[in-house]
Amino acid sequence: MTQKILIVEDELLIAKGLARKLEKMGYKVVDIVSSGAKAIEKTAETQPDIILMDIVIKGEIDGITTAEKIREKYNIPIIYITAYADDQTLERAQITGSYGYILKPFKERELHATIKMALNKHQEFMKTIASNQEKSRYLSIAAHDLRNPLTTILGSSELLRDYSHKLSPEKKKQYFDNISQAAANMNQALEELLLISKAEDGKLTFAPEAIDIVEFFGNVVKPFQVTLYTEHNLIFLCQHQSYQTVVDRNILHHILINLLSNAIKYSPDGGKIMLELICEEDQIYFTVQDEGIGIPEKYLTSQLFKVFERAHNVGLIKGTGLGLSIVKQEVELHGGTIEVESEEGKGTTVKVTIPCHFTDQ
Repeated sequence: MTQKILIVEDELLIAKGLARKLEKMGYKVVDIVSSGAKAIEKTAETQPDIILMDIVIKGEIDGITTAEKIREKYNIPIIYITAYADDQTLERAQITGSYGYILKPFKERELHATIKMALNKHQEFMKTIASNQEKSRYLSIAAHDLRNPLTTILGSSELLRDYSHKLSPEKKKQYFDNISQAAANMNQALEELLLISKAEDGKLTFAPEAIDIVEFFGNVVKPFQVTLYTEHNLIFLCQHQSYQTVVDRNILHHILINLLSNAIKYSPDGGKIMLELICEEDQIYFTVQDEGIGIPEKYLTSQLFKVFERAHNVGLIKGTGLGLSIVKQEVELHGGTIEVESEEGKGTTVKVTIPCHFTDQ
């Protein structure tokens, strides 16, 4: 894509010569103007990728003040061009966040290099801003999601503190259970925030090791089967009694916990939840299938793996909207794929495929 450049220079012959050099190098000069007021007007009109700004220009404001106004409003990188560079002028330029300066007369190689460096620097700056804005959004939503369990903990603990002598053992147990569950929910939310932050920064570690995958799946499933309500029925199927493979134990554990928790959580009326593990020569794949509320088609096709996004049909079912986004990144860290099939009101099936090497036992 050809970068657009606006030239702000009050000496027309110099400006035209500069424009020819820039066009020869493959840039597009959108206009040449000679005053600060005109520069601001043309910036709004042409939206250039970069501006070459003479420090001494016509009008009531000089190039440095003009540049400051443009950056505040449009956030466009500006390179100063000048015939002299005294210390006071350079200091003013640096204070306003200069992307560099070029001395007249212009040398093509220096001109090209300075523009490229400025564009790259600005691109990195914009990425940082976007990343910081996204992280601020994460923190804002996370703070909101943490308020509910924190309110439960504070409320239940105050009741136990102030009215313990009046409460029955059953009521005390209920409040203690509320505190325990709320603390667990907070811990899960914080863990997911940490994981999504690591994933987006490319800091998720991948540490594969040899494990018996059938035994591993069985150990993950057992606690769910013990604590499930009677209306849920969790079934684990595998064609092998034992099978060796190489995977990241911690990451796979989080993937399984997340998918099984979702299957249970989004089946509020109960039903069968099926986990099936298939072991092949060069890969494993497993499916988690439920009979729950399902996923609306629009959400399934466009928002499923986006952070903090939740479908309209979840109602009062609690959740952060982080789980599947993290799971997808963890599966891809294994070199695998994740597919989701669902229909609103008719349940969901999640299939995860992970390439690996097996030694049959």
